[in-house]
Amino acid sequence: MTFDKDTYLARIGLADIDMRPDAEGLARLQAAQIGTIPFENIDVLLGTVPDLDPGAVWRKTVTGGRGGYCLELNRLFGEALAAFGFAATPVLGRVRMGAPSGGPRAHHAFVVTVDGREWLADTGFGGPGPRRPVDLSTEAPQSIAGERFRVVRDAASGEQVLQRLNGEAWFPLYGIDRVPVAPPDYLAANVVCARWEASPFPQHLMMTVGRDDGRLSLFNRDVRHVRGDRMEERTLASEAELANLLVDSFGLNVDASTIARVWAKIG
Repeated sequence: MTFDKDTYLARIGLADIDMRPDAEGLARLQAAQIGTIPFENIDVLLGTVPDLDPGAVWRKTVTGGRGGYCLELNRLFGEALAAFGFAATPVLGRVRMGAPSGGPRAHHAFVVTVDGREWLADTGFGGPGPRRPVDLSTEAPQSIAGERFRVVRDAASGEQVLQRLNGEAWFPLYGIDRVPVAPPDYLAANVVCARWEASPFPQHLMMTVGRDDGRLSLFNRDVRHVRGDRMEERTLASEAELANLLVDSFGLNVDASTIARVWAKIG
C-alpha cells in the first residue's frame, strides 16, 4: 500500500489544503485526524488483535470508514507525517491516568521537530488527550483548544510526563522517554493492549472524537459530550441508540451484526 496524500486529506476534511511541514501544519493535521477518525476499540472488545500493517490500517481507517486505538491511529498518523515531510521520532509511552507511575511502554506517540523545536504529537490517546501538539520546550502550562496541558520532568523515572489540568489539579496522562522504538516493540505493545487481562480495551467499549463543537466520548453505555464549560451526559438504553450514536455521531461504518455483538458485550 502506498500512502496517498490526497485520499488521506479528503478523509480528514482537509481536501485541497497545501500541507506544509511547519508548526501550523502539524497542529492542523493532528486536529483534523482526531476530529474525523475516532478513537475506538470495537475490534479489541470483540476479541481481535488489530493488524498494524500499514495497508490494513489504511483500509480500516481511511477507506473503511472506521477508527482505531492508539497503535492504529498513530501508525496512520506516522505515515502522514512522513508523507508531508515532518521530522518525526516515534515514542512508546507509559500510561498513568492519575497514577504516580506508568504501566507498560504501550502508548504510541511522536516527538516532531519543527525549526529546532520539539512537539509531542499524538492522535491516539482518546478522551483526555490534547487535540493539538504540545510544546516540549517548556514546562509552563499551555492552552490547547480550550484545555490546559503541561509536560513536566519526572526525576524518579526520567520521563517527560504529559499532564492535563482537571479543575485545580494536574492529572498525569502518560510519560515518554527517548528509548529508540523498533518494529517488534509495536507488535508487543499491541498484544499487551489487546490481550493483557489488566488492559481496559478487551473489557470496555471506549470511544472519543474531538471536534470544534466539543469532545464526544463513550464508555460502555455512558455518553458524554463536552462543549466548552457545558457537559451533557446520558446512558444508552437500547441497541438502536448505540447504532445511531456510532453511525450518526461518531461517523463509523459498522454493520448491524457488529453493533449487535458490541451491545451484547456492554448492554
